[in-house]
Amino acid sequence: MFVPEMKVMKRLILFLLLIITAAINLSAQVTIKGIIKDNKDKPVPGASIAIKDSYDGATADSSGRYTFKTTEKGKQLIVVSNIGFKTVEQAISIEGAAITLDITLKQEVTELTAVVLSAGSFEASDRKRAAAVLDPIDIVTTASANGDITGALKTLPGTQQVGESEGLFVRGGTAAETKTFIDGTLVNNFFFSSVPNIAQFSRFSPFIFKGTVFSTGGYSALYGQALSSALILESIDLPEQSSANLGITVLSGSAGFQQLSKKKNSSWGINYSYTDLSLAFALIKQRQDFSKVPVYHNLDANFRIKTSKTGMLKYYGYYSSNKLGFTAASIDSVGYLDRFAISNANHYHNLSWKENLPKRWKIMMGVSYTNNHDKISSSLQDNNKSDVTFSGLEFKNFGLDNRGNYFNAKTVLEKKLKGLSAFRFGAEYNYSQDKVRYKDYNGNEFPSALKEQIKSLFAEGDIYATNDIAVKAGLRMEHSSLLDQTNIAPRASVAYKLGKGSQASIAYGVFYQNPERRYLPSPNALDFMKATHYILQYQKVLNQQSLRLEAFYKKYKGLVKTGVVGFTEAAVSNAGFGDAKGVELFWRDKKTFKNFDYWVSYSFLDTKRDFLNFPFAITPNFAAKHTASLVAKKFVQPWKMNLNAAYNFASGRPYYNIRLDGSQYKFTDRGTIPSYHNVSFAINYLPFIGKENAKTFAVYVLQVSNIFNIKQTYGYQYSYNGLRKQEILPTSRMFVFIGAFISFGVDRSDEVMNNAL
Repeated sequence: MFVPEMKVMKRLILFLLLIITAAINLSAQVTIKGIIKDNKDKPVPGASIAIKDSYDGATADSSGRYTFKTTEKGKQLIVVSNIGFKTVEQAISIEGAAITLDITLKQEVTELTAVVLSAGSFEASDRKRAAAVLDPIDIVTTASANGDITGALKTLPGTQQVGESEGLFVRGGTAAETKTFIDGTLVNNFFFSSVPNIAQFSRFSPFIFKGTVFSTGGYSALYGQALSSALILESIDLPEQSSANLGITVLSGSAGFQQLSKKKNSSWGINYSYTDLSLAFALIKQRQDFSKVPVYHNLDANFRIKTSKTGMLKYYGYYSSNKLGFTAASIDSVGYLDRFAISNANHYHNLSWKENLPKRWKIMMGVSYTNNHDKISSSLQDNNKSDVTFSGLEFKNFGLDNRGNYFNAKTVLEKKLKGLSAFRFGAEYNYSQDKVRYKDYNGNEFPSALKEQIKSLFAEGDIYATNDIAVKAGLRMEHSSLLDQTNIAPRASVAYKLGKGSQASIAYGVFYQNPERRYLPSPNALDFMKATHYILQYQKVLNQQSLRLEAFYKKYKGLVKTGVVGFTEAAVSNAGFGDAKGVELFWRDKKTFKNFDYWVSYSFLDTKRDFLNFPFAITPNFAAKHTASLVAKKFVQPWKMNLNAAYNFASGRPYYNIRLDGSQYKFTDRGTIPSYHNVSFAINYLPFIGKENAKTFAVYVLQVSNIFNIKQTYGYQYSYNGLRKQEILPTSRMFVFIGAFISFGVDRSDEVMNNAL
């Protein structure tokens, strides 16, 4: 019995020793407790707190409180972390007494959670999906856009429904006050050359761009020479795979090819399109009598080379030629005709390079060149279409040869700071040369030339204090050789996060622009035109729903005033001024209804300006007080169809007849045109959606604009003597487009479906 009793005694002694050891350890443990809060003094539930290189720690409860015990002694490091916050390490000394330790965490600034600097701009890009508005698929499936970039942008707030002239008229500004940039460099002649009372389309396909920033005010210091607005486009990078495309419509044909290298580090491509409007004009009666129906040849080419893991070299080149000619009943001579004809050749080249450098530096360089040649002729004709010359109307018979060369270069260096904060600076150089040769009715030629160099320096910084507040501040300086003047333009914006998906922003900026070239040269010394912008914005983007409310005020100074110099209208001073103020709303919803996407925009504009030949400050004839758009898109999957509709509205714009009376300009007639209404409808049929391993993708399109045949009046034009006026109307009330677009090797059905969903 002795041996078993000894075993029991040993076990009892061991058990007692364990209890004593545990008791000693418990008495040696130190309690650490406290509260974890953020920098707004709010609790951070779920935050993790622990002693570094140990297993002792805890997780904060819903009120941010934590408590745990440790047997560690002496100097230790406490580590506190939580998703969305910067990790904190704090030294403590554990001596035996309980420790109360309150910790404050600072938010980690990330693109997913940070506020977005967006006052005055609409952006669609991969970089800031939260602010995305219109992507290429949106543009081509907006019924009223006719596949044109600016046509789609006219459904956004801030833009005007001007149908008699091309361009974007933004917040009371002329079309010349909006400038377009591709890959950072300025694009001259973005639109086809002007034709009297007929708006022209932009030259570029929306599918060559991956990012679109449409700034209706308050844009970055990296861009200049635009009083009202900047359209900033970013071209696509390497394609996913090699592909070919074919387009066939009743008006045009197109074909293209894109080749991706086997290593997928470079690509090249070429596209050609031909458009002839003969069939459309034969079926749909035009207001003008076209002696030369518009015909367009467009050719573009590109290459893209990945220069490193982070670097990209891109080239895009474009060439187009087109001709048209027409006659219309002359308002100056009853029974006679006004003839107009134009031949245009344009080529554009853009080369850009981006590369990440050591120590979080980045360089962006770009150059662009545009050459544009317009040959225009005009005359008064009799009913046999023979040229005639009447005394007092000799000016109607002329020829114009206009050649323009434009070069732009820009370099930007960027330094990434902590989080999303960054500082960037750089320089820009613009050169332009215009040569004009005017031939009068007697065959006399009057040549003129105009050269200009604009040199610019700029710098700006993005400062993200937290995820909730961000500041962008910049400065731009420009010198014009033509004006022999220098300007300095400050820009600033602040954004503050209000809650999940919502934020408020303010923006301020000073913007300068040279007088338009068509009013130069001037007999007097001129200065820059100036606009100062103030913008307030509220934005909420959540669960595929976007709401934007914006109020703005613009103050104009130094606008160009014109007068008659010789036989032409030219700039005579910078005595013009004006202002524009308004409120805007944009709402887009892709969530409420299944497979249904719609957006609503509304703008109120109150603007007056004294510029050109205005007798005093009045509302310009391109500005409507109220504009609105409703765009709806329904994807019917069983039918494999996209059904798209758009309604555009603008209240009546003013019209004026301003004539020189002695030495002063005066009104001889004024009024308001009828309100503008346009309802458009489009059907896109996608037969290959849902077919596995499809190598071909096709879209068949039927689009009808102004389906209710509503009369649309854009304004009035007046006879030379001012005694007669005539409505400015579209070339036809309704337009029908039918076409098929086929791609080989790339299936874009998911792209279309995701857009619809």
